[in-house]
Amino acid sequence: MKFKIAGAMFALALMFGTARAQTDDTTKKETHKNVRTMTGCLQKDGDEYQLLAKDGSTWEVKSDSIDFAKHVGHTITVTGAVQNATLHGAKEDTKAEAKEHGVGKNSTEHGHMTATNLKMVSGSCER
Repeated sequence: MKFKIAGAMFALALMFGTARAQTDDTTKKETHKNVRTMTGCLQKDGDEYQLLAKDGSTWEVKSDSIDFAKHVGHTITVTGAVQNATLHGAKEDTKAEAKEHGVGKNSTEHGHMTATNLKMVSGSCER
Protein backbone atom coordinates (compact mmCIF):
# COMPACT_ATOMS: atom_id res chain seq x y z
CA MET A 1 0.00 0.00 0.00
CA LYS A 2 2.83 2.41 0.85
CA PHE A 3 4.36 1.81 -2.57
CA LYS A 4 1.09 2.71 -4.32
CA ILE A 5 0.84 5.99 -2.40
CA ALA A 6 4.49 6.80 -3.05
CA GLY A 7 4.04 5.95 -6.73
CA ALA A 8 0.97 8.16 -7.02
CA MET A 9 2.77 11.05 -5.30
CA PHE A 10 5.74 10.62 -7.63
CA ALA A 11 3.44 10.66 -10.68
CA LEU A 12 1.73 13.85 -9.48
CA ALA A 13 5.06 15.54 -8.84
CA LEU A 14 6.25 14.54 -12.30
CA MET A 15 3.09 15.92 -13.96
CA PHE A 16 3.30 19.26 -12.14
CA GLY A 17 7.02 19.56 -12.86
CA THR A 18 6.46 18.93 -16.57
CA ALA A 19 3.59 21.42 -16.73
CA ARG A 20 5.72 24.06 -15.00
CA ALA A 21 8.66 23.46 -17.35
CA GLN A 22 6.39 23.97 -20.36
CA THR A 23 5.00 27.20 -18.90
CA ASP A 24 8.48 28.50 -18.07
CA ASP A 25 9.72 27.76 -21.60
CA THR A 26 6.93 29.75 -23.27
CA THR A 27 7.44 32.72 -20.95
CA LYS A 28 11.24 32.59 -21.07
CA LYS A 29 12.94 35.84 -20.06
CA GLU A 30 14.73 37.71 -22.82
CA THR A 31 18.08 37.10 -21.07
CA HIS A 32 17.48 33.33 -21.21
CA LYS A 33 16.67 33.03 -24.92
CA ASN A 34 18.97 31.03 -27.17
CA VAL A 35 18.47 33.37 -30.14
CA ARG A 36 18.44 37.14 -29.71
CA THR A 37 18.08 40.16 -31.96
CA MET A 38 19.89 43.30 -30.86
CA THR A 39 20.28 46.77 -32.38
CA GLY A 40 23.20 49.04 -31.62
CA CYS A 41 26.57 50.43 -32.60
CA LEU A 42 29.24 48.05 -33.90
CA GLN A 43 32.77 48.74 -32.67
CA LYS A 44 36.07 46.93 -32.93
CA ASP A 45 38.11 46.25 -29.80
CA GLY A 46 41.42 44.62 -30.70
CA ASP A 47 40.57 41.48 -32.66
CA GLU A 48 36.96 41.39 -31.42
CA TYR A 49 33.81 43.14 -32.54
CA GLN A 50 31.43 44.54 -29.95
CA LEU A 51 27.84 45.58 -30.35
CA LEU A 52 26.88 48.37 -27.93
CA ALA A 53 23.14 47.81 -27.90
CA LYS A 54 20.55 50.54 -27.47
CA ASP A 55 19.40 48.94 -24.19
CA GLY A 56 22.87 49.46 -22.68
CA SER A 57 24.03 45.86 -23.05
CA THR A 58 27.30 44.91 -24.74
CA TRP A 59 27.79 41.88 -26.93
CA GLU A 60 30.95 40.36 -28.30
CA VAL A 61 29.87 39.22 -31.75
CA LYS A 62 31.50 36.84 -34.19
CA SER A 63 30.46 35.04 -37.35
CA ASP A 64 31.91 32.80 -40.02
CA SER A 65 29.59 34.26 -42.65
CA ILE A 66 29.28 37.98 -41.81
CA ASP A 67 31.97 40.59 -42.59
CA PHE A 68 31.75 42.89 -39.58
CA ALA A 69 34.73 45.02 -40.68
CA LYS A 70 32.71 46.99 -43.22
CA HIS A 71 30.07 47.85 -40.57
CA VAL A 72 32.31 49.27 -37.80
CA GLY A 73 30.85 52.60 -36.69
CA HIS A 74 27.43 51.75 -38.10
CA THR A 75 24.15 51.13 -36.28
CA ILE A 76 23.16 47.56 -37.07
CA THR A 77 20.60 44.96 -36.08
CA VAL A 78 22.14 41.56 -35.55
CA THR A 79 20.45 38.22 -34.88
CA GLY A 80 22.34 35.27 -33.55
CA ALA A 81 22.80 32.46 -31.09
CA VAL A 82 23.75 33.39 -27.54
CA GLN A 83 26.74 31.36 -26.44
CA ASN A 84 25.89 29.29 -23.37
CA ALA A 85 22.37 30.78 -23.15
CA THR A 86 21.46 28.94 -19.94
CA LEU A 87 24.59 30.10 -18.13
CA HIS A 88 24.17 33.60 -19.57
CA GLY A 89 20.60 33.79 -18.26
CA ALA A 90 21.63 32.61 -14.80
CA LYS A 91 24.43 35.19 -14.69
CA GLU A 92 22.07 37.99 -15.71
CA ASP A 93 19.49 36.85 -13.11
CA THR A 94 22.19 37.06 -10.43
CA LYS A 95 23.17 40.55 -11.58
CA ALA A 96 19.53 41.67 -11.57
CA GLU A 97 19.01 40.29 -8.06
CA ALA A 98 22.16 42.06 -6.83
CA LYS A 99 20.93 45.30 -8.42
CA GLU A 100 17.62 44.94 -6.53
CA HIS A 101 19.62 44.75 -3.30
CA GLY A 102 21.67 47.86 -4.10
CA VAL A 103 24.79 46.03 -5.26
CA GLY A 104 26.17 46.46 -8.79
CA LYS A 105 23.84 49.29 -9.76
CA ASN A 106 25.69 49.99 -13.00
CA SER A 107 25.98 46.39 -14.19
CA THR A 108 24.49 45.98 -17.65
CA GLU A 109 23.98 42.82 -19.64
CA HIS A 110 27.10 41.47 -21.36
CA GLY A 111 27.12 38.44 -23.60
CA HIS A 112 28.70 36.59 -26.48
CA MET A 113 26.83 35.94 -29.69
CA THR A 114 27.47 34.05 -32.90
CA ALA A 115 25.67 36.17 -35.49
CA THR A 116 23.66 34.62 -38.28
CA ASN A 117 22.11 37.77 -39.75
CA LEU A 118 23.07 41.45 -39.94
CA LYS A 119 20.98 44.38 -41.17
CA MET A 120 22.45 47.87 -41.44
CA VAL A 121 20.20 50.48 -39.81
CA SER A 122 22.38 53.58 -40.22
CA GLY A 123 25.81 54.50 -41.56
CA SER A 124 26.65 56.10 -38.21
CA CYS A 125 26.11 55.52 -34.51
CA GLU A 126 23.97 57.62 -32.19
CA ARG A 127 25.84 59.09 -29.25
